[in-house]
Amino acid sequence: MVESIFLLLFAFVVNLPFGYWREGVGKFSLAWFVAVHAAVPLIMGFRLVFDIPFEWTLLPFAVLAYFAGQTIGARMRRRLLLSARG
Repeated sequence: MVESIFLLLFAFVVNLPFGYWREGVGKFSLAWFVAVHAAVPLIMGFRLVFDIPFEWTLLPFAVLAYFAGQTIGARMRRRLLLSARG
């Protein structure tokens, strides 16, 4: 249970910089594709290192943490750019 919570937190945190980066590149470009998908091997590696088994019940929460990290990272970039302009 505790490992699952750490997995969700890791999925969220690791996607913050990728969401930040994704916001600054062209949609559906190679950089965009990498920014969206680069966190997947990191999360899988986390699962393997800490021996967290796959659970169907955890999957929706992991996807939610993934997209929340991407979305908040993108919003952080937009907010930073807006505050820098004026």
